Order: sequence, then structure tokens, then C-alpha cells
Amino acid sequence: MNKLWLIIKREYLTRVRKKSFLLITIGTPLAIALFMVLVAFILNSNKDNLKVGVIDESQTIMALKDTETIDFEMIKNSSLDKLRDNFEESEYDGLVVISDFKSNLTKTDYKFNYYSDKPIGSITKNSIGREIGKKIRNYKVEQSNLDEKTINDLKASVDLKEIAADKEKEKEDGSSTENRSEIATGIGMFLGLFMYFVIFFYGSMIMRSVMEEKTNRIVEVMISSVKPFQLMLGKIIGVSGVGLTQIIIWAIMFTGLSFVIGMIIPVDPSAMEGMNTNSGIDPEDMESMVSSLMDSIFAVNWTGIISVSILFFIGGYFLYSSLFAAVGSAMGDDMGEGQALTIPISIPVVLALYIMIAVVQNPNSSMATWSSFVPFFSPIIVPARMAFDPPLWEIILSLVILAVSAIFFVWLSGRIYRVGILMYGKKITFKELGKWLFYRD
Repeated sequence: MNKLWLIIKREYLTRVRKKSFLLITIGTPLAIALFMVLVAFILNSNKDNLKVGVIDESQTIMALKDTETIDFEMIKNSSLDKLRDNFEESEYDGLVVISDFKSNLTKTDYKFNYYSDKPIGSITKNSIGREIGKKIRNYKVEQSNLDEKTINDLKASVDLKEIAADKEKEKEDGSSTENRSEIATGIGMFLGLFMYFVIFFYGSMIMRSVMEEKTNRIVEVMISSVKPFQLMLGKIIGVSGVGLTQIIIWAIMFTGLSFVIGMIIPVDPSAMEGMNTNSGIDPEDMESMVSSLMDSIFAVNWTGIISVSILFFIGGYFLYSSLFAAVGSAMGDDMGEGQALTIPISIPVVLALYIMIAVVQNPNSSMATWSSFVPFFSPIIVPARMAFDPPLWEIILSLVILAVSAIFFVWLSGRIYRVGILMYGKKITFKELGKWLFYRD
């Protein structure tokens, strides 16, 4: 046990003390934060207002509402030909002509001409069209002898409020189920993707570490003092400690940087109010929606979700890391040939990701249930299902299967590792790996 601890300590300290670890751990959040600030700066600095002259041949539009990037000016006392002849000397960046549309008010698609020597972006083009479209719509409303309220009353928006069929459970849940599907889907996608990237990233790190030590012949010295299985297990636990340290530092830094970014790029309340007004959502309704969403988020059983996710992460990490370590020990000098050995490990992880995407859409399907019992899939599938409250017996059974499978594959990988770590100059095949399992110690 003392030797195992020494290996874990060596693996952990060797990586944590590297400059590359500090650079990646500290630099990654800073780089992401800097990227977000630069994107916000670029988007805000690209708001030079465009002055657009408007000629209304229909004589129905009195004015167009200016946007953040477009200033409209209605032209009354000048012809299009005259403006085009002296366009370079004019104050306009472009001219839009609204032809007479009153002859056919049942038409829904209109094409008007925009004159400019400089092309405009698609967003600006759509903004101009949207503002003109609002005015045409208002004119149609007036001509149909209907008021805006009557037309708005004709709209029908349907949303489903989820209520537990069990009356007792309904009393326990209260209003917390109102946004359950959306929140559960978001949580499921996040946890599934997190498990996918962590397992792949740190499993690959272990494989590369084993390959480097084997190539540099360092392992030959270490094997003289410890058993190969102890070396493999110590490496897996040590690297997991490095990953945990990295995740904790990232969580702290991202939390702090989010406040800093919020101070650097403050949200303009008037802009948010304008967005709500343009979207047709009443501010009181928006406040109610936000309040309901927050209540639903706080009502989620975070303790259960996080606890179960950690257990499945540990099981999945040991299962896949042991396989990556075994593959790393079997690789020779030709990395290209050795990469073929990683395909059987990579395929289940990728499949689990796609199954997870389907599962969050239908978390109670047969595929969701049975894939939860497959140890290669469950570390990604079960955490993604946790927000949907799967049956307790499924979670327990899946966890037991994963734990037994992890122990088995750690033992199995240890059988391959003890032979492969000292094997040089030989092309390794899957048949050869099978023989290694039955070699005597």
C-alpha cells in the first residue's frame, strides 16, 4: 500500500509541477474570458450607424423607427433619379424605394429596391426589411377595420404545464414541475457532454504517459521496485487527482471571471427592456417567467444528481482509464499502428454521446433504460437521465454493474499492462493481447 501511495504521489506531483499544467490550468479560463471580452468588444465596435433615405411611393408610411445601427429619413421633396445622380455628394449611405403596395393587400411577399454603391450585410438588409414590413402590416390592419388588440387576441400560444399524476407527489412538487422538461434536458446535456470530454481527455492523458515512460525506458527501473499492476493503478489514481485539481481550479476561476466580465461588459437595462417590448412580451410576464424558471432550478434535486454523477464518473473513469493504460503499454515505436488499438475504446464513448442526445429527448424509453445497464455507456447516460428522476432501482443496478465491470476491466488491463509495458520491437495485434491475458505471473 505504501508503494502504491508513492506512485500516486509521484504521478500527481510530477504533473502538477509542470509549467504546461500551470499554463493550461490558469491560461485556459483566462483565454476564454479574454475571448469573450474581445467578441463583445468587436460586436459593440461594429455598430457604425447607416443613414438610409426612404422614398415612399405608396404615400402611406410616415416614418420608420430607427434601429441601433440604422437611421431612417423619409425623403419628401426629391426624386429618385435626382438622388442617384448626386448620390456621392448626398448624406445617405443607401436609398430604399417602397413601391405602391396598396393594389394587392392580400400579398405577403414584397420586393423593394435598395440603391447603394456599397453592399450591406444580410443582418442590416433584414433589419430594413423588417421595419418596412411592420409598417405595411399596420396599414393592412387599419384597412381591415381591425385594431391591434383584436389581432393579438387571435393568436394562440400553447404551453404544457407538467403535473404529477400522483396527487401526493403533486403536493410535494408544487409548481416546481412547470419548467421541468427544459431544465432536465439542459442539465442532462451538460452532464453527458462533461462526462464524455473528461473521460476522453484524462484517459488519453494516461495512455500518453504510459507510452512516454515505455519509450524512454523509465518503466524498466520502476518495475524493479513495484508490481506492474500497482504502477498502473497508481498512475490512474494520480492522474485523476490532477484532473480533479484542474476542475476545482477552473470552477473557482470561471466563477470569479464571470463577475469580472459582468463588470467589464455590463448589461444595459434599457436595451433589455427594448428587447422585451420588441418581442411582444409584457415585462410583468417576463418577470413571472424568470421567477418560475428560478423556482424550478432551485427545486431540482441537485444533491442527488451531483452525488450519483460523481459515483458514475469514478466508475467510468477507472473503467476507461485502465483500458487506455493497457493500450498505452501495448503500443510500440510505431504510433500509427498503435492507434488502431484505441478504436475499440473510442467507439463506445462516441456511441454513448449519441445515445445520450437521444435519451434526453425521451428519458424513459427502452433504449434509455437498457443503455443505462451497459457499463461502457452508463457513465454518460445515467448522469444525463438523473434530472428526469429515473427509478431508484435502475440507478442502483446500473451502479452495481458499473462497479463490478470497472473492477474486472482494471484487473483485465493489469494482465495486459504487466506484459505490454516491457514488450519492445514487436507489432501488437488483438490476438497477441488475448494471449497476454493468460500468461502466468
